[in-house]
Amino acid sequence: MRRYRRRNTPAFTVLAYFTFFAGVALFCIGLYNADNLQLNEKGYYIAVMILVAVGAILTQKVTRDNAEDDEIIAEQERDQNISKKVD
Repeated sequence: MRRYRRRNTPAFTVLAYFTFFAGVALFCIGLYNADNLQLNEKGYYIAVMILVAVGAILTQKVTRDNAEDDEIIAEQERDQNISKKVD
């Protein structure tokens, strides 16, 4: 029987979480330091919001994929245990 591989590596999972939290942290730092917004600062906020959106989407995808992979791997292990007991 072929063993199921996880779709996301641990490095990709860490990167997804890091992207989301880094974007949120950068946005909070920018808001804390914002007195009067100039045009270049508005561009900074737009870039950070895009980073937060991408981080949120990646984090959601990684979390969902990891949960599905855990279910599939658990099901395969159950099937292997049942087939070993029958033999």
